[in-house]
Amino acid sequence: MPDFQPAYLKLLSSGKFSERVEKAYERLSICDVCAWECPVDRRAGMIGVCRTGMRAKVSSYGPHLGEEDPLRGWRGSGTIFLTRCNLRCQYCQNHDIVSPSHVVPQLMAAVMIAAKAGLKIPLVYNTGGYDSIVMLKLLDGIVDIYMPDMKYADSKIARKYSKIRDYPQVNQAAVREMYRQVGDLKLDNRGVATRGLLVRHLVLPNNLAGTDQIVQFLATEISSDTYLNLMDQYRPTYKAHQYPELNRSITHDEYQAAVQMAQKAGIKNLDHQRAQIWRLF
Repeated sequence: MPDFQPAYLKLLSSGKFSERVEKAYERLSICDVCAWECPVDRRAGMIGVCRTGMRAKVSSYGPHLGEEDPLRGWRGSGTIFLTRCNLRCQYCQNHDIVSPSHVVPQLMAAVMIAAKAGLKIPLVYNTGGYDSIVMLKLLDGIVDIYMPDMKYADSKIARKYSKIRDYPQVNQAAVREMYRQVGDLKLDNRGVATRGLLVRHLVLPNNLAGTDQIVQFLATEISSDTYLNLMDQYRPTYKAHQYPELNRSITHDEYQAAVQMAQKAGIKNLDHQRAQIWRLF
């Protein structure tokens, strides 16, 4: 990426990065760092839904070869998995790790340190999609690529399977703000993403996720050029056995129906790798 300059370097050179980090840390005192808005004083040692205090904890890190083509390139994307989450997905394949939404101030501070030390690659914010607008606005000019989940179109379904309130409303507002900041996904001449929005949506059995409504929202209220990964890997893990309607993998026909929903809605940029895999059967 010879001509690429990540957003956070521009913010660093402006001299305003540290001020942004200070503002983010202030939010920990009345914690509205994620959309739960608990509000507890994490700076005083209190903890809320995320069960995380002042320090972010890393679960693992390393090159990730399983992500979308525009992210992994040829040697994988550099990935940091965190502990804890602000969701309680009953079928989560990574129920003990992942999601940055509850530790945004700490991550901002870490990025500033890394930028001063020479970091110069695109920064991807991969989230479960239950994000605070306040924190997203503080991330404006720091994140290059937003990669949110859009898990559900129905708030009752979200509450049942992820124990979360008002997920569709919060999620859609967050995706709007992300798109406002970075726009559609842009690739360099090698096909590697440099900036923009990439949305993930996990297809659930029996269309419980409301795929038809989510793709319609993206096509009409965000952009028909949204890069969308319709994920096909759902399988019953964690506590899914407690929900008969979730206690099976999705079928070939269910995934094909999801692809057709996206195409009918007008989504132009479907992650091609998984769609091609399914077409082989």
